[in-house]
Amino acid sequence: MHHPDTTGAAARPSVPADAPAASGPLAGLRVLDLATLFAGPLAATMLGDFGADVIKVEHPRRADPSRGHGPGKDGIGLWWKLLGRNKRTITLDLSAPGGRETFLTLAATADVVIENFRPGTLERWRLGWEELSAASPRLVLARVTGFGQFGPYCHRPGFGTLAEAMSGFAALTGEPDGPPTLPPFGLADSIAALATSYAVMTALTARSATGRGQVVDMAIIEPILTVLGPQPIWYDQLGYVQPRTGNRSRNNAPRNTYRAADGSWLAVSTSAQSVAERVMRLVGRPELVSEPWFASGSGRAEHAEVLDEAVGAWIARHTKEEVVAAFDKAEAAVAPVYDVRDVMADPQYRALGSVTEVPDPELGPIRMQNVLFRLSETPGGIRWAGRPHGADTDSVLGELGLTPGRIAALRAEGAL
Repeated sequence: MHHPDTTGAAARPSVPADAPAASGPLAGLRVLDLATLFAGPLAATMLGDFGADVIKVEHPRRADPSRGHGPGKDGIGLWWKLLGRNKRTITLDLSAPGGRETFLTLAATADVVIENFRPGTLERWRLGWEELSAASPRLVLARVTGFGQFGPYCHRPGFGTLAEAMSGFAALTGEPDGPPTLPPFGLADSIAALATSYAVMTALTARSATGRGQVVDMAIIEPILTVLGPQPIWYDQLGYVQPRTGNRSRNNAPRNTYRAADGSWLAVSTSAQSVAERVMRLVGRPELVSEPWFASGSGRAEHAEVLDEAVGAWIARHTKEEVVAAFDKAEAAVAPVYDVRDVMADPQYRALGSVTEVPDPELGPIRMQNVLFRLSETPGGIRWAGRPHGADTDSVLGELGLTPGRIAALRAEGAL
């Protein structure tokens, strides 16, 4: 993709003191983030990580809920420090006349708007696609909702948890004799964020050919359905409904978590036939490789009890370090089951720079996940962590040509 077209974009934006200058392949792209919790904002974060000028728009009196989600320190939400990184923060009441007028002025300088209001909300404020595309025909409007912009459920409140339930994910997750299990983090939202950032870049690529923007309709229930694999075609062609199998797989074995002699847990995967054979030789059961059923993943899965007993008994006699070293020597696949403490200390993550330190004027040095991928020529980066509510309102509106008097008047009427 060639450099994003930024025709009509404002002059170079102000940035927090001592922050690095914006760089990366998306430098010059302006994104307005109107969304909350969590798919839309995370998509905007991903764009900001690679240089986009992301402007977070929050209500003047109701800050983004992620500022209060999860643990905080000294009254400062830590999740926001991650989700709000590389974003300038302004306040606007979009439902107020002055706020609406100001937002249309801002939208005329933007390339992308990301929102997750219920369908019809922007239209009620006279800020729907008709008005936004009139302000900027090149604008891409990404609409991220639980169920999409149409259909019988489109007006329902939509959260990632509902997508995890309705997609089939929860039905697949957990032990066979246990209840359906939900993930303890925003899985569906995060998958939808990845899909939204991809959709936005696809729409921008189309714009480079057509000269016009378009609407991205992202339903959170759909990307997670895609990553669940071939379940629809299995059901369509075979009537097959994949059951809960715990840590086992219907496609191969051994595949499970096993406890080592020191109490540590390790995960083993044998998706490749050659790896399965190496594992059985390693654990002292080479005779199983000669069994006719061992020749296919599905055959091995049907004999998972035998294979799990063999692998589990061997691992139970060794420490985590011994197991990892032996599997590594045998060119077999194993990984320790980590919690975040292990992730932060792991040498591979450290070598990749997967967790990086970011200076923050409120909290000092803080560590968080690095940008999502590495580019050899135009890398992304973290310029600053999430900023205080409305910290950049005056500077951003000043860039639009609003005078201090006009900004004061908007603030007096409650629009800022």
